[in-house]
Amino acid sequence: MKLVVGLGNPGGRYNFTRHNAGFLALDFYFKLRGLSWDAKPRFGAICAREGDVFFVKPQDFYNDSGRAVAEFARYYKIDLSNILVICDNFDLEFGKVRARISGAAGGNNGLKSIDTSLSSSEYPRIRIGTGNDALRRQMGDIDFVLSRFTPEEKEKLPDVLREVATKIDEFLS
Repeated sequence: MKLVVGLGNPGGRYNFTRHNAGFLALDFYFKLRGLSWDAKPRFGAICAREGDVFFVKPQDFYNDSGRAVAEFARYYKIDLSNILVICDNFDLEFGKVRARISGAAGGNNGLKSIDTSLSSSEYPRIRIGTGNDALRRQMGDIDFVLSRFTPEEKEKLPDVLREVATKIDEFLS
C-alpha cells in the first residue's frame, strides 16, 4: 500500500491559497488522470483509493494534518517509505518543485504535525515553492501563506502542478 497526502486547509475560504498547494496538486493530478474523490471521508480526510494507493486530503487544519496521516498509516500498515506528502514551501521560489526521500520539517507546521504523529520524518515529500519575497515581507508570514496567488503566478501554476504530477507518478512506479 502507498499513501499520497496533499496538505491544505479545509473550507472554501482557503481554496487557491498558497497553503493549499498540496490540495491543488492532488486535485490537478486527479483531473489529469480522470480520478474522483470518494463521497465518504475516512479518518478525517477526503480520500480516494486507486488499486493499492490511497490519496488523502486531511480535513483538520494544516497544522494538525498528522492525525489523519498517522491513522491511515497505522490502519493500513503503510511503511514510512510509502507515504508521500505534498506541501507548500514559502522559502522556495515560486514554481520550484523539490522532492526528497526524507528530511526536516524546516518550519513547515504541517510536516511538523506529521513528524510528531508518525514519530519520524523518514518519509518522502514534495515541496512546492510558493515564495514571493516582496509580497511576504509586505504581508507577514501568516497572511502570506493564506494569500492567493498573483495573476502572474496563476498563469504559471498549471506547469508547476504538471511537474508535481510527474513526481507523483515517479513515486508510484
